[in-house]
Amino acid sequence: MDQLRTDFITWRGHLTKILTTPYENREGWLLAVTRFNGTYYMSEVETEEARRQREQRTEMQEELMYGGYKFEQYLCADKPGGNPNPEGVVNTNEAFCCVVRTRLNGHSLVFSGEVDCKDDSDPRLKAPQCYVELKTSREIYSPNQERNFHRFKLIKWWAQSFLPGVPRIIAGFRDDNGVVVSLQSFETMKIHHLVKNERNCWKPAVCLNFCNAFLSFVRKIVTRDDHRMVTLFSWEPGKDISYTVHTDHTYTFIPDWYVDNMTLQEGS
Repeated sequence: MDQLRTDFITWRGHLTKILTTPYENREGWLLAVTRFNGTYYMSEVETEEARRQREQRTEMQEELMYGGYKFEQYLCADKPGGNPNPEGVVNTNEAFCCVVRTRLNGHSLVFSGEVDCKDDSDPRLKAPQCYVELKTSREIYSPNQERNFHRFKLIKWWAQSFLPGVPRIIAGFRDDNGVVVSLQSFETMKIHHLVKNERNCWKPAVCLNFCNAFLSFVRKIVTRDDHRMVTLFSWEPGKDISYTVHTDHTYTFIPDWYVDNMTLQEGS
């Protein structure tokens, strides 16, 4: 019984990685998939390379990560009509998430993603048209830096905001001391126009077609409906997608309380 009336449930970040895979040449990924009650649940597993990078972060890298959260604190008020209060320590565990139900060709999806803030300047705008994504990036000093920014960073910004329908991204560009020195606004649906004339530029259609093909591949491979079984899909730059099947608890991610609750609803 398909109680949730959707094919896939996942996080926006996982779909972002899938969308950008055709143009990714540095970071691989691991995605665990379980089929339960007719729905495919997808969860990310940390790769060995990602774990190594996390454990070896420098103090400067940690400060830049924190700086991104601090940037949000400088731009956002706690309530409508209020003013930002940049004082105090940022709570990086606090977030607002939206839940989106959508389709990609023959696949229905439900996913959740963090929303940085909303624009209250026009009360006619409803979610997600009122949502705004906030980003920070290093200031661009040369044509080569600009090309890399367009090729590697903008594609991720586009995918992340395109998925939940966030129409605008406000970016703060920081100098070498980590201080934001300028702001720039990007319209999500027009980002590709900034790169379309560049050599070997990325194309949204390629990203969407790849994501659609991957979801079809998952549905072809994962046929057994069992919350205890996990199929682990692996991809590395320059290689094909591979998968392994696990029936122990190594990669199980659907909690027992959720399984019990869904089973009770099915029986009622």
